[in-house]
Amino acid sequence: MRNTSIDALDSTPRPVIAIGTDYPEGYLLRRHRHRRAQLLYGSTGVMKVSTGQGDWVVPAQQAVWIPPGFEHEVLMLGVTTRSLYIEPAAAPAARSRCEVISISPLLRQLLIEAVDTPLAYDEHGRDGALMTLALLEIGQARALPLQIPLPDNPRLLARCQAFLQSPDIHQSPQDWARDLFVSERSFSRLFREQTQMSFGQWRQRACVMLALSRLSSGHSITRIALDLGYESPAAFSTMFRRLIGCPPTHYSSDSARREQR
Repeated sequence: MRNTSIDALDSTPRPVIAIGTDYPEGYLLRRHRHRRAQLLYGSTGVMKVSTGQGDWVVPAQQAVWIPPGFEHEVLMLGVTTRSLYIEPAAAPAARSRCEVISISPLLRQLLIEAVDTPLAYDEHGRDGALMTLALLEIGQARALPLQIPLPDNPRLLARCQAFLQSPDIHQSPQDWARDLFVSERSFSRLFREQTQMSFGQWRQRACVMLALSRLSSGHSITRIALDLGYESPAAFSTMFRRLIGCPPTHYSSDSARREQR
């Protein structure tokens, strides 16, 4: 099925429903939830998924797993999606929380095929086997470190949200501790308790994750690196590759690549 809301199809008596959707640039799916679990795969563009537990950035050719009943909001930046909506009882046991997962070439092809299957497909035929194999692939997919966890502490949460609006790799724990009127040691302990990460790890991940959406929108690597406070594009690229596993040029648009030449 294509460009159809899951709300109209949710009662279909099948464990998996596949829907393909084309979104305009900058389209915002406001906060909502589904009865079924969802595998949300973007074949193009970048998705920014926001929840009460944190934000995820999903590059093209990867997917986010959203458990059943999990409230979320999605910003679509030039995205064409392929989604699987899965009955809770059929969802892979290994996928119990929201996370970005790596999509294998096999799973990518299964997602493409699934969208063109009949809504009431034969569960015991070829299409049913395709859906079963997709569920097995989802269950063993590798999770990617693309979450920006947010704290529960109101004052620290406000500070983190302000950083995400204006990221700067040079902001220091001393600056944050002073703003929150606590010692640096108390701040470091609080930050790790609230996010399960050190401040330095969180700051670096936030900067690199936020850069992904700008890369897909055509911003140059040089401009992004300088805006984030890196001394050079090379320094930014090193941090990006260390976290993502590939250089930023992998996600930049053709126009941005030409600007780098």
